Amino acid sequence: MMRLFVALALPEQIAESLLFLQGGVPGARWSQREQLHLTLRFIGEVDGRDAAAIDDALAAIRAPRFTLELRGVGEFGGKNPRALWVGVREDAPVLHLQRKIESALQRVGLAAEERKFAPHVTLARLRASPRDRVITFLATHALYASPPFEVNNFILYSSQTTPNGSLYRPERAYALE
Repeated sequence: MMRLFVALALPEQIAESLLFLQGGVPGARWSQREQLHLTLRFIGEVDGRDAAAIDDALAAIRAPRFTLELRGVGEFGGKNPRALWVGVREDAPVLHLQRKIESALQRVGLAAEERKFAPHVTLARLRASPRDRVITFLATHALYASPPFEVNNFILYSSQTTPNGSLYRPERAYALE
């Protein structure tokens, strides 16, 4: 069995700028460089036959290249924040690609994703982090904006859970046109 997800990799310069944001929130488990990506679709555990069908479906996707810019920060969890993230400016191209991926995966038998897609890069997972420190983090980094960068492909990753967090391995990249 393999645990899979589809994501956009981040250029080194962009990832480095995100690493500089990290800090100042007790209870945060900050994402390591190799964990920074923008998830387009979590797939979950699949066997080898299903993985091959997923690979074929993703390889058939035709979508244009686009420019992406990360902008702003936020949190998931409300009164009990559980994650910090950086968002996306002008998300239409990302949404277009995500819909194509979702449609392709449903055609090979995967259940539809129930959660509404909100493009973001997870900066940290939170555990019992003081709300006031989270609010300070959000205020301090509210104006974050990355330089624009070209998105030329999307990637199928495998994920392995370890005591130190998840390890992600690119399995295959799919070129955009």
